[in-house]
Amino acid sequence: MGSKIKVIVATHKKYHMPESDIYLPLQVGAKGKEKLGYECDDSGDNISEKNPYFCELTGLYWAWKNLDCEYIGLSHYRRHFSYKNSHDKDKFQSVLNTQQAEKLCLKYNVILPKKRRYYIESLYSHYKHTHYSIHLDMTRDIISKMYPDYIKTYEKTLKQTYGYMFNMFIMDKKLADKYCSWLFSILFELEKNIKAQKVHDDIKLTPFHARFYGRVSEILFNVWLNYQLNNNKIKKEDVIEIGCIHMDPINWFKKISVFLRAKFFKKKYTGSF
Repeated sequence: MGSKIKVIVATHKKYHMPESDIYLPLQVGAKGKEKLGYECDDSGDNISEKNPYFCELTGLYWAWKNLDCEYIGLSHYRRHFSYKNSHDKDKFQSVLNTQQAEKLCLKYNVILPKKRRYYIESLYSHYKHTHYSIHLDMTRDIISKMYPDYIKTYEKTLKQTYGYMFNMFIMDKKLADKYCSWLFSILFELEKNIKAQKVHDDIKLTPFHARFYGRVSEILFNVWLNYQLNNNKIKKEDVIEIGCIHMDPINWFKKISVFLRAKFFKKKYTGSF
């Protein structure tokens, strides 16, 4: 079954990659760039040129359109699924491997990283304090027109103080097809509306803030999943949370500091950390 599971590892630079055969290192934003020797997201049906704005979603789009598999997933070169607690010095010993993934996919249709909890922020307020809330307001308008059945779930989800982040999942390909069709139809409409309404013409977005479509999608995944669960389209027992391991050290002091500055002093994030 291992060959039927494909988890792309989105990357823009050379990095140590997991050796298990379920993983497919994918250079995202590869169009016009020097190739790294990995599979590239500018082949086949692709949106590689949108990478400065859609970040790892150009990889998800490529995988959705071009991979033939039974389960499809997304991870990052510095962030992986983990299915065991380990204190190994080599963190790659803790990365989800083929055998573990096969067993999980026999029992579950959706595999997710553990929820991120904000405690003192809702998904909406956190986005508002760190980015520009107009993105979520416009997304709400789009959903109300394109997918009105989702609007109550959208509003409820944005009040949550937790959510599945990073656009990471491993999912039955048929479910992933439905999710991606829904997700990209919304994001492409949002992109069109943002340009038509010249939303950012008077605000020069930094490269960090320009990638907001990828961040909106993190919230949209939670909306989509909640709707599926609430309407019994996906059963709760078919979903499992497992660990998420960061390959590089995390500066928790900086992470918490910028979180609190955004919350209380309206200092938007200036970069990833």
